[in-house]
Amino acid sequence: MTETTGSTATPESGNPEDATPVDGAAEGTESDKTLTRRERKRANKEAGGEGGKSGKRAKRGLFARIGLYYRQIIAELRKVVWPTRSELMNYTSVVVTFVVVMIGLVATLDWGFAKASFWIFG
Repeated sequence: MTETTGSTATPESGNPEDATPVDGAAEGTESDKTLTRRERKRANKEAGGEGGKSGKRAKRGLFARIGLYYRQIIAELRKVVWPTRSELMNYTSVVVTFVVVMIGLVATLDWGFAKASFWIFG
């Protein structure tokens, strides 16, 4: 298995085939079987455990969520590698030149098809 740089995925983070047995299960009983993550979550919820989000993932107020959103935007913008002025001018000139060439090509094809249709249909 290849890992991507910066990935937090590990083989342990998935749901392995040999799932862990239920905590506190007596040996030799039916509850000694292995459970999937979903079944463990349901069992925990039925036992009175907190099935919802807690800690950092708990529901925040409106202004706290808005503030978090803008802090994340600023953090992402700091990671951007901004082009220098000369690079920006170079990129802009390349794009404008490409657009002008494409306009010329489409206009020429349009004119040619119009002449051909007048010649065919009179």
